[in-house]
Amino acid sequence: MSDQIKHECGIAMIRLRKPLQYYIDKYNTPFYAANRLYVLMQKQINRGQDGAGLANIKINTPPGTRYISRYRSVESEAVTKIFQKINKKYKKAKKLGTPEDLLDAEWVKNNAAFSGEVWLGHLRYGTHGQNSIETCHPFLKQNNWRSRNLVMAGNFNMTNVEELFDILVNLGQHPKEKTDTVTVMEKIGHFLDEENQRIFDKYKDKFSNVEVTEVIEQELDVARILRRSCRDFDGGYAMAGLIGNGAGFVVRDPIGIRPAYYYADDEIVVVASEKPPIKTAFDIDYKQIKEIQPGNALIFNKDGSYGEFEIIPPKEKKSCSFERIYFSRGTDPDIYKERKNLGRALVPQILKAIDFDLKNTVFSYIPNTAETAYYGMIEGLEDYLSAKRKEILIEGKPHLDDLGELLNFRPRVEKLVSKDVKLRTFITNDSDRDVMVSNVYDTTYEVIRSGIDTIVLIDDSIVRGTTIEKSVLTTLDKLEPKRIIIVSSAPQIRFPDCYGIDMSRMKDFIAFRAAVQLIEDNDGMDNLLERVYDKCVAHPESEENYVKEIYEPFTDQEISDKIASIITSENIKAGVHVIYQTVDNLHSSCPAHTGDWYFTGNFPTKGGIRVVKKAFVNYMEGKEERAY
Repeated sequence: MSDQIKHECGIAMIRLRKPLQYYIDKYNTPFYAANRLYVLMQKQINRGQDGAGLANIKINTPPGTRYISRYRSVESEAVTKIFQKINKKYKKAKKLGTPEDLLDAEWVKNNAAFSGEVWLGHLRYGTHGQNSIETCHPFLKQNNWRSRNLVMAGNFNMTNVEELFDILVNLGQHPKEKTDTVTVMEKIGHFLDEENQRIFDKYKDKFSNVEVTEVIEQELDVARILRRSCRDFDGGYAMAGLIGNGAGFVVRDPIGIRPAYYYADDEIVVVASEKPPIKTAFDIDYKQIKEIQPGNALIFNKDGSYGEFEIIPPKEKKSCSFERIYFSRGTDPDIYKERKNLGRALVPQILKAIDFDLKNTVFSYIPNTAETAYYGMIEGLEDYLSAKRKEILIEGKPHLDDLGELLNFRPRVEKLVSKDVKLRTFITNDSDRDVMVSNVYDTTYEVIRSGIDTIVLIDDSIVRGTTIEKSVLTTLDKLEPKRIIIVSSAPQIRFPDCYGIDMSRMKDFIAFRAAVQLIEDNDGMDNLLERVYDKCVAHPESEENYVKEIYEPFTDQEISDKIASIITSENIKAGVHVIYQTVDNLHSSCPAHTGDWYFTGNFPTKGGIRVVKKAFVNYMEGKEERAY
């Protein structure tokens, strides 16, 4: 994507279902789980480059020994740095023992950190706040009773943090922060404590305290804890947690906004935010990987048993379509197919925009994730040409072109844009900075015929338009094309996202700025923005999204044309045209992932509608603050 946006985080979890000695005997290493978790995290590095962390729990360790270990890092290449530190722990343990000791599970667990059976990794994309160790997952809530310890990490944003904070206060707590991560962990931690107390009260007269502790660890009802904890949550989430006794869970929001997949057999339970990392790490077939259903939790117990349980009644599934367009890796076969479909769906609009003049049109793409949509677009153009040949050769329709040329013609494809080394701008002068930004992309010269050819360039999505304006168009215009057509495989982003993506300010969206300019250009719409503002202020809790009214007077094409005008500076000589995907084509291309609130304003939760109103109110009042 030309406009980089921070987005959903990634989770990776492994639970060994057999004693550690089993894996040492079978795989000839005590570090089987650590090696697999490293692959899971590296293969999801696209999901978080602001930091990473992992936690490990050893099951059934004797009192007085450490059984929870955690490392977090906000350094560059954080995953690698964390595993280098873990490897140092392993090397230190090797010096203490013999080669035979390293093949003895009890010795390894007693002498090597990060040698437990339960693992939780996290990759962070920070949506706000400081990027510090303290903001890195996993978070840890500690206690002297193993079954009251809680480790949490997730891919989520809550829209009702204020409400959740007040619930904690009314429970008698004194939360140290008003953030969704801390608030969620403290709420789950509260009901974890209550579950411990419930079982303790049940058995306190039948067993000694030492004995009842073991009973608690065996009978802990994780599903009950989650049902009591999650009932007030409003947001998109895939939250993972480990309990100190060795139990754990991944719970998903009832709309299925955030993704979570798992694989289980008699050796392991593994969870990740994407399918390809699981396949790569464990060399399994895609059909063996399952999706945790919306509103459900995948839970494993201390004894290694596991199951998927309903926590919140599921609602109509609206999983994030941006996962399919951009965020998740395209090596997933379903996502690969969907991205090709998105490119293919744009062909009718493209052909109309170029007046069906394929001879004088060159097709290219913004690297790297737009490449798959580009392949779909080219296949769609090939299908169009095949249909035209059929009309002429089989149906006998008249034509003006030479038949031999028609049979041999292919769409003209070139790699016109390549991402150069990442430039860091230390110059404060705005005009000089713009020159530096324009050099972020490089181009291929001498393939465009000056004043004759049209360039069609496909991108994943055009969010802010800044890079297109200051870099891509400037770079391509040097080739002296007749026209430049920028194509987005996603629809116009018109509304903020509050469920995981860092898109919270209305003014950042070029589609919104285009609509505002259109309103200002029309004399009869002078007070439209004020009317919408008054409704948002007067009815902040209404379930109607009044901000939609800003776009309603205009067609999609009118907004696209205004966007083209905004991104075209006076120095650009070529004609500039912008094409966006339609929402209908998005849904037909990604039929199982219909979450489209950032395109349509159809937010699936009350909190989402409240956030978009606040975002618009902030815009009207000139506030730069986050809307959630």
